[in-house]
Amino acid sequence: MNVSGMISCFNENAVNVSHSSCSSYSTSKNSCISPILSPSTQISVSSVYRTILSNQKQLLITVTWCKSHSNQGLTISFGENRDPLAAVFRLNTNSRFFRKKKGSKLMESSDEESRVEVFWDLSNAKYDTGPEPVDGFFIAILVDSELGLVLGEISEETVTKKLKNRTILGKSSLLSRREHCSGNTTLYNTKAQFCDSGTWHEISIRCSGESEGLKSPVLSVSIDKKMVIRVKRLQWNFRGNQTIFVDGLLVDLLWDVHNWFFNADSDGYAVFMFRTRSGLDSRLWLEEKSALKDKDGDKFSLLIYACKST
Repeated sequence: MNVSGMISCFNENAVNVSHSSCSSYSTSKNSCISPILSPSTQISVSSVYRTILSNQKQLLITVTWCKSHSNQGLTISFGENRDPLAAVFRLNTNSRFFRKKKGSKLMESSDEESRVEVFWDLSNAKYDTGPEPVDGFFIAILVDSELGLVLGEISEETVTKKLKNRTILGKSSLLSRREHCSGNTTLYNTKAQFCDSGTWHEISIRCSGESEGLKSPVLSVSIDKKMVIRVKRLQWNFRGNQTIFVDGLLVDLLWDVHNWFFNADSDGYAVFMFRTRSGLDSRLWLEEKSALKDKDGDKFSLLIYACKST
């Protein structure tokens, strides 16, 4: 069955994101969004990776970058986040490790069966507007002398001198990414790769309101400048979901902006969620109990927590 046929089977309103580009703004269903506002700023980014060792043992690695007015840091945890004994590696502006910008640290995982070593070099790291470096850095994680995860770009010289005689792992995949954004606008931009073999896509989320001549708030989500949902009367449609297709994959998109309108005592966070599923799986991803324990294969999820600050 081709993609068009799958769209009609799963959802008559499903949107297929192709690689064709758009150049103008309109109010049609598949139009592009061309925001004028400056987007809100990422304050933390957390990614969960699954590493499979040569003995088929699996290990979850969570990498979190954060940034505030007074602090900037990196946290790497090994194992389930709910495990209070999970090994944790931390760098922040108040630690001697962060000030060194480069180095290594040896630790043991909570089960005391894995030997974990972290190598880092942030001395030439370049940042955009968020806390995560975009160039000029590397993080290398060794698990039982096997190269489990590499972030950034690492030179052959570094591999030869520091990581010699290490076994490169056969598989390390990104399971989920969680982003926290904050600002005085309701425009949020990010990028995502929905599968290991797919391309990177630009995602834009925007809430338009009365200041732009609209009678009621409207939520628009676009991927690669192509609008995939447009939700009118958002105050009454504050929760919902939509099926879209990206790189031939089924992706469930869910939004919950209830706190933006009806919870004045909260911090005002809205939640936007994207998650891939297989073409034969008719369930919404939110009905599954645990994404990390899914044995049908690795599925990617992106969660965006958007704070509507003043």
